[in-house]
Amino acid sequence: MDRVYDKCCGIDVHKKLIVACFKQGNRQEIRDFGATTRELLEMADWLKKGGCEMIAMESTSSYWKPLYNILEVCELNVIVVNARHMKAVPGRKTDVKDAEWIADLLQHGLLTASYIPDRDQRELRELVRYRKSLVGERNRELNRLQKMLEGANIKLSGTITDINGKSARNILEHILSGKKMDSAEYDILYQQKVIAHNLKATKEQIIDDLNGVMSDLQKKMMRILLNHLDELNAHIRELDDDIDNFMKPEEKRAAEVIQDIPGIGNTGAQAIISVIGTDMERFPTDAHLSSWAGLCPGSNESAHKRKSGRTTKGNALLRDTLVVCAHAAVKNKTSYFSAQFARISAHRGKKRAYVAVAHSMLVAIYHILKDGVVFNDLGADYYNQFNRERKINAYLKKLKALGCEVSVVAA
Repeated sequence: MDRVYDKCCGIDVHKKLIVACFKQGNRQEIRDFGATTRELLEMADWLKKGGCEMIAMESTSSYWKPLYNILEVCELNVIVVNARHMKAVPGRKTDVKDAEWIADLLQHGLLTASYIPDRDQRELRELVRYRKSLVGERNRELNRLQKMLEGANIKLSGTITDINGKSARNILEHILSGKKMDSAEYDILYQQKVIAHNLKATKEQIIDDLNGVMSDLQKKMMRILLNHLDELNAHIRELDDDIDNFMKPEEKRAAEVIQDIPGIGNTGAQAIISVIGTDMERFPTDAHLSSWAGLCPGSNESAHKRKSGRTTKGNALLRDTLVVCAHAAVKNKTSYFSAQFARISAHRGKKRAYVAVAHSMLVAIYHILKDGVVFNDLGADYYNQFNRERKINAYLKKLKALGCEVSVVAA
């Protein structure tokens, strides 16, 4: 088998141990290094002096990141490979043999590099991921608040839709003050606009819903919870500003352009751009991007029989963001995505339909960014343009089976 690299290195990465196998033609040298910055720099100097052409390592947890950053700064060519793509034959497994196997595969060009964006984009992605984590934590705190209110028999969620909004917060502060809600107190709060004027609930219903039984301990827990919510809201607003300031002008333009797609807002667009970037040349086709995101059907066929078609694992942040955007997109009844969702969910189920819509949205994003085209919605009646006669006859048969005779008039 031909050699692609004459001098290359395979690295087996662990939390506190790095095993490197440096191949130079038919000779190889194996060294162990620690995971501290000093020892990683020593390894980089060793590989540089040896004239290493390419380095490969497994994507082990997050342990590969500091090593990748240092090798990148030292201007060494390095690729990160999915561990699933280079499993060795089981038996007699050691760290040394793993490093030798990686180096051998790399030397003969049998490894496929994972997509690793540049440092600026990786840092932007970290900001977006952290913001997502804080939003998830805020949602969990809101669920705890709702549970606490139900335990005190305060039906705030039945009166106000958003218990994290300004009106809900004003009412909670009034409840924590220990005052009872009666008709006179309601009128005062209504005049002071503590109770919003656009609430659909009646005065009597609001008074009944807000008069519960709350102990001193519950009030203390609720104050702690509300303070935590305030902190989370402040951190999320700060991260929003940081993300906006950190994004490059071309990334901001790309995020603005893809917001023409129904269901994609500013936050979702920022998350998508932080993952895939603006240069689509790294993905040969939209199918490659969809496969990398884990949104296209899987391929599992044997003896000409199609088995499971479930989607493969992909980038979790991109997949989750697009599925959430798909939930919003299908609510627009005039869009193509709504028609696609209705068509697929009828025979495949809602969950698969949401993934299919997310897949279509990602394909549209790919061509918008790569070809510079403007998003053109195909419309909710897109599928009605095909096989019209067959569809009409099918609907007529269904109506006839239900006992309804309909005369057809040509349009």
